[in-house]
Amino acid sequence: MSDRYPVAELTDLPEDLRERILAEQEKAGFVPAVFLMFGRRPAESRAFFVYHDALMDREGSNLSKAEKEMIVVTVSGQNNCLFCVVAHGAILRVVKKDPYIADQLAVSHHTAPLTPRERAICDFATAVNLRSDELDDDDFAALHEHGLDDEDAWDIASIAALFGLSNRVANATGMRPNPEFYLMGRTPRQK
Repeated sequence: MSDRYPVAELTDLPEDLRERILAEQEKAGFVPAVFLMFGRRPAESRAFFVYHDALMDREGSNLSKAEKEMIVVTVSGQNNCLFCVVAHGAILRVVKKDPYIADQLAVSHHTAPLTPRERAICDFATAVNLRSDELDDDDFAALHEHGLDDEDAWDIASIAALFGLSNRVANATGMRPNPEFYLMGRTPRQK
């Protein structure tokens, strides 16, 4: 997990965080390390996951779960965040049912086999991540060509920004992915 910062013990966490983590454990079969690392600061953990859920689970979004995870993997690869590339790469492989896509995106979305819409999304996320101060009307127009509007651009920008923060905290804390993430979505799930 991390040598520098001790992670929270599940038994020491406030009830609401403990319930959230146990629900994740029930779903995944293990406790993702990010919950215990962020759990060491409960108020920050709550704030992060409320914003995460507001973006990633937002009803009415024109972005699919796979497209949102593609944003995460793309920017996390650019930011050299092992934890987020591996963990969200696993989620992407599962939802997209593609064992290769996450690795390809983490290296370069330019060479990954994407649809034109997916490429436009990853291009915009990259612009937000690497040169947000240079965004202009052309960046938005490229999204509009693929049926994406300004609200979708907001979603893409917000996801890229949130994971820019997450990448930096994960890197600074030395957070390591759970071993289980490495195989998820690469082979058929055991029942």
